[in-house]
Amino acid sequence: MRLLFLAVLRPHTGNAVTAQRVRAHLEAAGHVCILKDAFDFESPSEIANLILAENCEAALALHLYRGGRLLQGHRIPFGVIFGGTDVNEDANQAEKNTVMGRVLEEARFAVAFTESMKEMAQVQWVDPVFTREVKANVKRAAGVRLIGEMPQEDLHAVVKNCFAVVNSSVSEGMSAAILEAMDLEVPVLARNIPGNAAMVKHEVTGLLFSNPQEFVHLAKRLVSDPALEKEIVVNGKEYVRMYHSWQVERDTYQQLIRKLEGSTED
Repeated sequence: MRLLFLAVLRPHTGNAVTAQRVRAHLEAAGHVCILKDAFDFESPSEIANLILAENCEAALALHLYRGGRLLQGHRIPFGVIFGGTDVNEDANQAEKNTVMGRVLEEARFAVAFTESMKEMAQVQWVDPVFTREVKANVKRAAGVRLIGEMPQEDLHAVVKNCFAVVNSSVSEGMSAAILEAMDLEVPVLARNIPGNAAMVKHEVTGLLFSNPQEFVHLAKRLVSDPALEKEIVVNGKEYVRMYHSWQVERDTYQQLIRKLEGSTED
């Protein structure tokens, strides 16, 4: 395969050394790697001409902003390698952050050299590579559908027609999805994490699972036990009424704002 590889190639820099090393790996596998300095190009149109002239079939960029942004919009697939400053510095600039997020959405894969770099990238952007993996797996899974964003009224209509709502988050503050399900009288199965457990009392207002096997067990139990389902639905609805009343929340915020109004008069 003929690969275009964009990197910052200033002599004696870490990125230049990394680029040479990666190129050697690719060429050892039998690929033709055309390594170019990203700083020699100003726009994607110049890259389009290069891709055509060199008959490139795919591309790779070292540095999400300096190289990755130049690969957007072309018809060849590409991957990216985090350079370090893209995550540590450029991500703090709003315009560059947005551009890099779009690059990740289009990239087939992204490489991070350390776990901490990977975690920093995940904090900055939704993981589009993982999203594509999920979509691909869903296509292969019988009976599973992936539904995109929709207006709240439509979403509530869909939820009402579901047997249960599952929350599998590994981290939550207060899950609006769980509260909405309870209010719509739909049973909740949620991962047993602090944020979920603060709202879902196991076998009272919902069911809590800690691993996939436990989830499967509890889901089957819920399907086969109408009495448990009814109890969870009734208790969940009452929990929302007692502790998450829309009117009480409105009144509370109005009272708090009045405190701010009073402070301005002082």
